[in-house]
Amino acid sequence: MKVSVFGAGNMGARIAEVFLKAGHAVTMIDIKEQFCEGGKKRIEGDLAGAVKRGKMTQEEMDAALANLTLSINRQDAAGSQFVMEVILERMDLKEDLLKDLDAILDKDCIIGTNTSALSITEIASAVPARAAKVIGVHFFNPAHIMKLVEVTRSMLTDDETFKTTYELMQTLGKTPIAVNEGAGFVVNRILIPMINEAIGIYADGIASPSDIDLAMQLGAGLRSGPLHTGDLVGHDVNLAIMETLYRESGDAKYRPHPLLKKMVRAGLLGQKTGKGFFTYDGPFGKEIPGGDLTIK
Repeated sequence: MKVSVFGAGNMGARIAEVFLKAGHAVTMIDIKEQFCEGGKKRIEGDLAGAVKRGKMTQEEMDAALANLTLSINRQDAAGSQFVMEVILERMDLKEDLLKDLDAILDKDCIIGTNTSALSITEIASAVPARAAKVIGVHFFNPAHIMKLVEVTRSMLTDDETFKTTYELMQTLGKTPIAVNEGAGFVVNRILIPMINEAIGIYADGIASPSDIDLAMQLGAGLRSGPLHTGDLVGHDVNLAIMETLYRESGDAKYRPHPLLKKMVRAGLLGQKTGKGFFTYDGPFGKEIPGGDLTIK
């Protein structure tokens, strides 16, 4: 099956990788060649690591990479049977992409959006004639490792699109769950307010970032504490989701903490910038022990 993935960043590349490992032909499309090449390097690194660990053969790696095509032209999505939109979390950009794709794709092509919290119904409404073929397909970071995928219906998604997408995720080795549209879906509606509350606990001087995470790991059985998870997701994304939850619900419990806003303004986005509540050896580098954030 031909699959097109729009977005070659950390999430887009890893989603492309998932489809490649399942034997699909993938066209990965972004706005600059350097972004596409960066995404390809991520995929190559992951596959080389899998070969080294004995999880796949060199022949399987070569076959997967041979199925990867890079492009900066949206027209190259023509002929796709499934499209994954993994671009920036902005409604205007997503709507613009879908309007272009409406003139490029076959009428039966399914468009999955990896949005973390934006309304899938609103996204689908940008293309009224094919809105029934638009569906939420929310992978989790790191997408090549995490098993869960939230398969989320909009108000306009038809049953065939849902069934096809749900079963496709299973063939990729993922565990899909069925979700009806609601701000934050399932995971982020629970997770992001927890991260926000952990930020408030730190801002109030109650405990250090390391001790907050340790408390939740040993006291609540979490594998990763909320502030480490927040650093992994990216605080710009966390803020966008909180603002969506607050805007959609009007509930004060979803109001972003002021410290979260300050960190985003300061560029302290977490692993992607090398600094968040913890310090890393460069963007996406390993954590530096003892590098907790200190507010001055």
